[in-house]
Amino acid sequence: MTGNPYLDISALDSSLRVRAFGMGQGWFATARGCQELSVWRTLHNLSPTDATNTELQEMSIPQFLLEGSIVVSAVVTLLTNFSVLLCFTQSAELRSHVPGIFILNLSISNIILALINMPVTFLGVASSAKPLRDQLCRAVSFTETFTTCNAMLSMAALSVDRWVAVVFPLRYSSKMRYRDAFVIVAYSWLHSLAFSLTQLMMRWGAYSHTYASCTLHLDVEEASQRSAYATFTALFYCSSFALCLFVLCFAYLKVLRVARSHCKRIDVITVQTLLLLVDIHPSVKERCLAQQRKRRQRAAKKICIFIGSFIICFSPYVITRLVELLPSVDIPQHWGIATKCLVYAKASSDPFVYCLLRHQYRKVLVSIIRRIVRKDQFFLSAHSTSSMWDTTDENFPDRIT
Repeated sequence: MTGNPYLDISALDSSLRVRAFGMGQGWFATARGCQELSVWRTLHNLSPTDATNTELQEMSIPQFLLEGSIVVSAVVTLLTNFSVLLCFTQSAELRSHVPGIFILNLSISNIILALINMPVTFLGVASSAKPLRDQLCRAVSFTETFTTCNAMLSMAALSVDRWVAVVFPLRYSSKMRYRDAFVIVAYSWLHSLAFSLTQLMMRWGAYSHTYASCTLHLDVEEASQRSAYATFTALFYCSSFALCLFVLCFAYLKVLRVARSHCKRIDVITVQTLLLLVDIHPSVKERCLAQQRKRRQRAAKKICIFIGSFIICFSPYVITRLVELLPSVDIPQHWGIATKCLVYAKASSDPFVYCLLRHQYRKVLVSIIRRIVRKDQFFLSAHSTSSMWDTTDENFPDRIT
């Protein structure tokens, strides 16, 4: 059998036809094609499957970056917001301030978002498929709607508190009390629950391929509700994003105007003092003028951070959701996931913007870290002392002998 070349060729041809038919390619392999394929593999040292995998890896670089940004946002959000909660539990001074209630509400919303929604979005991006069942997906979308709206309203409440404190400093204690703060937080929760419960009852929460997450979404089977869904979506973002942006701009611009007027008065007093002090050294004058310029810029920088971070992180996502309502618009998936990542980045940056960069919070964090370090040093010293006594006890009989 091995000596007959015709039998070998026919057997090879039949085996190749069976293999090609089994793979469903619709073409007949030949011995010459097999030789060319083997020569190609030998020259390039690469199989067609490996080439396909290489192309897929090259195409998955944006996906890898999006996954990494979601993971980083989740980790930073949990660490920073839990640090804020730890500061409140360890400091009675922070708990005595009324804005702390709004900061606690904001931190709790961000923690829920990092524990529930960010992992689900990560699974959706990684698997490029629906990560949860329909009921769980609706629950996750309910959580996203509630936490996002509650976080926006908490930022608006912080801006109102800052406005009352700066514009009405003598009447702040009567205008902003604990009872008033709890009323504002209760309204924030009721406002958020109203939209999230409506979304849950209407079954408008589902997996969206555009954002790779369980969010506010209308299924194809419910296309008859498109007008009602579009009205609900527009009303939701107008009453959350647009309302909060208006409150932020109004409150912080009022604060900036008052701060500039105070700076002008301080500048006049400073200039008059410098003119009276004739014998003052020029370096001291330059230092006073430099502090004067920094004082003018400080309020503007803080307000730009408050308003700018809100606009940069939320506006791309909100505009994309509103443009998506048009039937002729198709949003690319990478853009939709990127806007979702910006919303998650806002949750991780809120503790720095409102809390951790302030002197009171930094002082509490430093004291907590010092306590932890002292405890570790105490345990290490105790362990080293006990190990020293153990070694001396072991060597004690040797010294006697």
